[in-house]
Order: sequence, then structure tokens, then C-alpha cells
Amino acid sequence: MNDTQAADLDSDARLAREAAFHDTRFAENTRAATDKFYAITRSSFAFYRKRVLDDVAGKALLEYGCGTGSSAFDAAAAGAHATGIDISPVAIEMGAHEAASRGLSDRTHFRVMNAEALDFPDASFDRVCGSGILHHLDLRKAYAEIARVLRPNGYGIFLEPLGHNPLINWYRRRTPEMRTEDEHPLLKADLALAQQYFSNVRSRFFHFAALGAVPLRRSFLFKPAVAIGEGVDRVLLSSVSPLRNQAWMVVTELHK
Repeated sequence: MNDTQAADLDSDARLAREAAFHDTRFAENTRAATDKFYAITRSSFAFYRKRVLDDVAGKALLEYGCGTGSSAFDAAAAGAHATGIDISPVAIEMGAHEAASRGLSDRTHFRVMNAEALDFPDASFDRVCGSGILHHLDLRKAYAEIARVLRPNGYGIFLEPLGHNPLINWYRRRTPEMRTEDEHPLLKADLALAQQYFSNVRSRFFHFAALGAVPLRRSFLFKPAVAIGEGVDRVLLSSVSPLRNQAWMVVTELHK
């Protein structure tokens, strides 16, 4: 067996592990225990959603990773032609069922597909988006495919976890059952790598000081604590701050 064949086998095994994990995740909601942390993420998800939906009417949108929480539904409702892909057949089934229940089947299409080897022609989409998906992928393959299927002046928009904060990484090491063995929260080098494939890469960082509100999530103090934390984060996580890579989340835009 040569090196190429061995690499292909390793990739196939990794994709099979990812598919099995996410089938179980979607079918059994195995990530429910992390809800206490995601309670603080409203600002990052709101920013991500705004960029996904900006001027989306009449556009062709591709979503990496989909299910009942897919952005494809909102994009289709706003007038886009939305396609969702996922490596998990369970996620695709759930996405198609949700689209039908919302009356959006005529503007959405869901397919089981490997995001590292898309089955679409060049320049097929005006926008490519995804939430918590890039860090499961071989980024060189994923970036190349996103760039290939984007039309001129199109852009990708992704919400992803970062991997530099030691406290967050400590929690990840203590809860391996909540994630796949192959995922890799993004590092500075991963964001820099995108510059090889796109003319303009913009990143905005979220949730550092705001993490301090998590213990208060069941208290009346939670909302004001999040607001204060987000105000502090706007300073600490600015584009020129050395602390920005200690954030939990990043929204990155990849312009063709």
C-alpha cells in the first residue's frame, strides 16, 4: 500500500467515525449537557445569522452541516435557494422533515455529502455557511472546496470554536464523550491558512469575559452578567487585541 492509499483509508475511517457520532448526536441529543455554556452565545450566533441572511433573497446558499437547527430554513424563508449537506444521514432526514413541516421543501434541498469533496460544479453558490463544522474537517480540502463552489463576489461565513484558551481546553479534555476524536477547535494557524484560498478573510471573536456568567445561568443576574461580559469582550477581543485568540468562538468570513 502506498502513502496515498494509506491516507485515503485514514480519511475514510475518519469520515465514518464522524458520521456515526453525528447520527447518534442528532438522534439522541447527546450534547444537551453543554446547553449551560451555550446560554451565553446569543451574540455570536446573532452576528453569524445576520451575515448568513444579509441580502440573501434570490441567492444560492449552501450550508455545511444541517439538521433541525439549520440556517437553510431561515434563508429559504427569506427568499434564498438553500442546499444543506451533512455527513450524517440522520441529520439530512431531520432537515428534510423540518423543511416540509415549515412549507419550505420547494426552496430547500438536503443531501448526504462529504464537505471535503463536494458534488457540485464550480461557482454553484453565492454563499456557503456553517456552524461548528469546519473544525471537524481537513481544512485544506474544505477551504479549497468552499473557494471552488463560490461564485465571484460570494463569501463563506462560519461560526467555529477556538482552541487556545487553557480553561476551555481543560473542560474539553474532561468531557471527551461530547466530541469526536478527530475534531480540532481552530487555531491561529487555521485562520491564517484560509488566506491561501480567499482574497479576504475577516474574523470576529466572541465570549471570553462573558464565560464568567455561566454559573449564574439560573439566576436573575445572568442576563446583566452576560451584558457586562460582552461589553468587556468588545474591548478585550478587538481585532488588535492579543487576547482575541483566547475567545471561545470566532465568526470568520471567507471572501472569494
